[in-house]
Amino acid sequence: MNKSLSSRGNRASKTVLRTDMDMFFEAVDNQYDKEKNLTGAFPLNVAENRLTWNILSAKIKEITTEKDIPEWVAGYTSGQGHPSFRASVARFLTRFLTKCPMDENKFAFSAGATSVIEMTALVLGDPGDVMAFCAPSYPVYKQDIGNIAELERYDIITHHDISDLQNGLILEISHLEAAKKDIESQGKRFKAFVLTTPDNPTGGIYSYEKLWEVSSWCIENEVHLIVNEIYGLSLIDTSHPAIRSDYSTSNHFASFAQIMEVRQNDYLHLWYAFSKDFGVSGFRVGLVYSHNDIFIKAYENLNYSHLVSNYTQWILEEVLNDHAFVKSYIETNQKTLTEAYIIVVNALKSVDISYVPSYGSLFIWLDLSAFLKKETIKAEQKFWLKLYKKTGVLLTPGDGFGHTKRGLFRMVYPFIPLEELEVAMKRFTKFLKKRSKS
Repeated sequence: MNKSLSSRGNRASKTVLRTDMDMFFEAVDNQYDKEKNLTGAFPLNVAENRLTWNILSAKIKEITTEKDIPEWVAGYTSGQGHPSFRASVARFLTRFLTKCPMDENKFAFSAGATSVIEMTALVLGDPGDVMAFCAPSYPVYKQDIGNIAELERYDIITHHDISDLQNGLILEISHLEAAKKDIESQGKRFKAFVLTTPDNPTGGIYSYEKLWEVSSWCIENEVHLIVNEIYGLSLIDTSHPAIRSDYSTSNHFASFAQIMEVRQNDYLHLWYAFSKDFGVSGFRVGLVYSHNDIFIKAYENLNYSHLVSNYTQWILEEVLNDHAFVKSYIETNQKTLTEAYIIVVNALKSVDISYVPSYGSLFIWLDLSAFLKKETIKAEQKFWLKLYKKTGVLLTPGDGFGHTKRGLFRMVYPFIPLEELEVAMKRFTKFLKKRSKS
């Protein structure tokens, strides 16, 4: 232990954020280029959508070239976010995502989804309290709720095999009851439950009826329910002829905000950020929405070290105020996402690889367990590294998602252009075909 650091600092110095980040930057530095780097890599492990950045960047260039920067950008502003920005986001979400009225005074903004998760955990829980997630779930939730707020992550296992999710996500009240019993048997408090819809990594969505059922249980048991809709506009066209047969049930995205509007309850909260639907992870803009006024006030009072820069707020405000542009952007983005998704699905089908049919998000959750010599974390890591070294295709390994089965991997399909994705899938399938014969 380094005596010059706190115990928290010493732990942080030895705890990586995620196991694949160094590999990601290595892959980015050696990324495939059809003219300059034919043997390059395909980083398909970090949740970024780069397919439509050219459209958004042109809009931002237009704004910064033609409009004057308002005076409020240079000064301090509200800990919830500047009032005009909040109003702009409320209008945007009401029209395009939630389809119900959003109150600008019930928002609080922080520097990215990570900050929003961290701040929410800090306000809602005490050290040692538990926040639960349905496995598989975003690995870094553990650090987001634990590094500062010191809450513990609990993974609720609802299934084992990918085939169990062919008809949609699984979550029953019995799963919540069992989790509550287990958490409390350890002398801990089940403080909050988080659902992501569309889901990371499966791409599944929770129906309005399921969200209502779960919210009823959470209210009754005084467990905070937080629904993360960070991929709410990144939807797949499931009616497309190339993939239509994958969907035996017709699930449609419904925003949790609609239930919040009806119930007006202190235990219900919504997360959103602009990093995924708009492909601007580097802008660092996330939000929480809640009818719990005390929660929002506490959040505001603690939030000044997490504020979004006023310049960023202004640029996004100008983008979001142009509803004609936003409508066109969302439609183009969803069309392009669907095209990329189909490229990957066709490749997986050609080598008989199981996957979860996605309704949205930026991911495909696929099963490569047949290629492991043993169903262990070590075997999963070994295969993951070999796949990357031989093909340049970098996936997110399943370890860390909190699930029970080994050999499951997440693929981020909109990180690279469609023509490059085609090349990546050819390398990927060739590698798998060779492995299946050996």
